Amino acid sequence: MLVRLIGFASLVLALPQPINPESEQLTGRAASANESSTLVDRASPGRWESLGGGLVSKPSVASWGPGRVDVYALGEDHAIWARWYANGAWNGWASIGGTFTSEPAIISWGPNRLDVFGVGTDSALWHKAWDGSSWSGWESLGGILESPPVVVSWGPNRLDIFAVGTDSALWHKWWDGASWGGWESLGGVLESPPVAVSWGPYRLDVFVVGTDSAVWHRSWEGSWAGWESLGGVVTSELSAVSWGPDRIDVYALGEDHSIWARWYQGGWNGWASIGGTFSSKPTLVASGPGLLDVYAVGTDSAMWHKGYNGGWGNWENYGGVLQSPPVAVSRGPNWIDLFVVGTDHAIWHNY
Repeated sequence: MLVRLIGFASLVLALPQPINPESEQLTGRAASANESSTLVDRASPGRWESLGGGLVSKPSVASWGPGRVDVYALGEDHAIWARWYANGAWNGWASIGGTFTSEPAIISWGPNRLDVFGVGTDSALWHKAWDGSSWSGWESLGGILESPPVVVSWGPNRLDIFAVGTDSALWHKWWDGASWGGWESLGGVLESPPVAVSWGPYRLDVFVVGTDSAVWHRSWEGSWAGWESLGGVVTSELSAVSWGPDRIDVYALGEDHSIWARWYQGGWNGWASIGGTFSSKPTLVASGPGLLDVYAVGTDSAMWHKGYNGGWGNWENYGGVLQSPPVAVSRGPNWIDLFVVGTDHAIWHNY
């Protein structure tokens, strides 16, 4: 049955409420006794700092240039709240309003441009944009969504949005610089939210977990290719990234709770394990060609990291007691910013 896609007249905007930073510190913790020996390497002193807030969702982050990072999450009032780093300092928390049932998704397709999306209490997708000087109003993009939105851009003034519909299929909507396209079904029966990447103009790759616990893939280069199975038996949501043309990396937890990977470079390589024992999905970020960093929450609730630069380094412990999977963004070569929710419901930052 096709999902029924409708718009709603208005989104109820909640009055902004102040978010009170908590004083509790995010502390490091030693690996547990049953931790896999492949995970334990060297402890990093880390550079954790609290950004405060009382958040009820994991954060979403974006960077539209060197020295600029934006962090958005749902507050206790279910409005979207934001902090941003610019000119060498963090601004305070500010609400951009709305009442949402999903974590926000944010993206930038150019300097001084941010687009924010969330699922409202009507299950429709809502959108707001920053143009460098002011915010637009909230607009409904319709739909009845069962997952948080995923948004990707393959060029200036282009946005592609993916989400799971009430029929468990993958649904897609796009902005072409002049107008929004209608919702289209890409089919499938999804067991996870989608992830999407672009490695160049007019190229999109979308990955999901199917009912067979395998990874499934569709690509677009002006038209959609059919679904293809990439196999595997995965037990977490997916993470995917591209660090250059014709290169994609897809990671997930396997049945052994270690991180497994497939990558595309002119063709798909087979699944390979990079080890570890984890309780969260992996997070991938690329800070430059051939530079790949993987982060995940271990069974000790701490953050663990492994880096690739022509070869894999060792697992290192970044400490912390985490309440959410990490999110990461690169604002320039060899520079990565990490964000998590701590046990105090504040956002914590490492770099």
